[in-house]
Amino acid sequence: MSGLLIAAPASGSGKTTVTLGLARALADAGVRLVSGKAGPDYIDPAFHAAASRKPCLNYDPWAMRPDLIRANAALQAGEGDFLLVEAMMGLFDGAADGTGAPADLAATLDLPVVLVADCSRMSQSVAAMVKGYQDFRSDIHVAGVILNKVGSARHEAMLRGALEASGVDIFGVLERDSALALPERHLGLVQAGEHGTLETFIAHAAEVVSRCCDLDRLVALAATRAARPSALSVSHLPPFGQRIAIARDTAFAFTYEHLMLGWRQAGASLSFFSPLADEAPADDADAVYLPGGYPELHAATLANAGRFRLGMQDAARRGARIYGECGGYMTLGEALVAADGSRHGMLGLLPLVTSFAERRRHLGYRRVTPLAGSGFDAVMTAHEFHYSTVQQEGEADRLFAVTDAMGEDLGQAGLRRGNVSGSYMHLVDLAPEAS
Repeated sequence: MSGLLIAAPASGSGKTTVTLGLARALADAGVRLVSGKAGPDYIDPAFHAAASRKPCLNYDPWAMRPDLIRANAALQAGEGDFLLVEAMMGLFDGAADGTGAPADLAATLDLPVVLVADCSRMSQSVAAMVKGYQDFRSDIHVAGVILNKVGSARHEAMLRGALEASGVDIFGVLERDSALALPERHLGLVQAGEHGTLETFIAHAAEVVSRCCDLDRLVALAATRAARPSALSVSHLPPFGQRIAIARDTAFAFTYEHLMLGWRQAGASLSFFSPLADEAPADDADAVYLPGGYPELHAATLANAGRFRLGMQDAARRGARIYGECGGYMTLGEALVAADGSRHGMLGLLPLVTSFAERRRHLGYRRVTPLAGSGFDAVMTAHEFHYSTVQQEGEADRLFAVTDAMGEDLGQAGLRRGNVSGSYMHLVDLAPEAS
């Protein structure tokens, strides 16, 4: 399988737009393309899936074992011949301990790198920047650059002159275009499922990339360093049950595709339901998973979803294992306080009240060690990203002991009451020593 990593010197350079346009343009040109997203992002993969028309997997070089990364690539090789991966942040930016950068992923899968450079505030200096990226690590191949947000023909000439004199390959030049901007909110891009004109946006991005980038050279570049992962037998996070009901809508959309693939490989069957549509989990589910998302944007709707509430209460009474993650954790609580101070009753399955009235960002990689009775058997990696705070907690058992990427003790996290548990942690993989 050929492969390519689209990276950038920093966030905001336009790599998501370029990746989406490139994915659709290559797919429309007949390339059997599959896509990936570096890091723990749970929003961008839905955009990738819309552009490529195939599921997108996360490739997280900090939170995932290298064998799982290779196994996921081998799995996607069954669906396509070209793996297009979008980096997160800057090419060499990783966790607090300095590991887990997109460059580490490029080294693991032997992916050539194309930088997307935001040129809106530079001219000849672009050559020094790209040369520095090319020379910084000898174990990766930064093949060249796509120039983005170029202001004029004169601006392009200045950029080209500096880069060509330095021997840097230019794979495309994109002018400034306000139609290539995606709206954002506090956790990243506004979700793909909330865009009424997403297909129009992707089609426009594909047209721009097709016109302004050399697709043939990019395909040839990917083939020169083809990733050939073997189909490894790799352990995954065990499924929560054998019949898992998963909440899925715009309030509960932060699921990792690789986890669900692993659960299916372990023999679990998955069903989906929408709390926002007032649907209940399947009656025969022996596990219910409420993933993260934006319950705070739909708090009033969730508070009035009677069938959802009764279905969850019934699942708890019959002994189904229930786990809520971040937004799902908040929904399992007694109440959620919105940013305007209004209080909305939630499921009441955990003694927890969370609030957005005083927002505070919690962000970072985590290692979580299950506590006795948690239902989890091994140390895991996770990612935490939310702005809500815990306003009130009642009597319940703790779920995890947590450290950050630097190994600093963050104490205990999450709550468990019987067969119902939750935490702010987005679980990613087994820790290396647990596999």
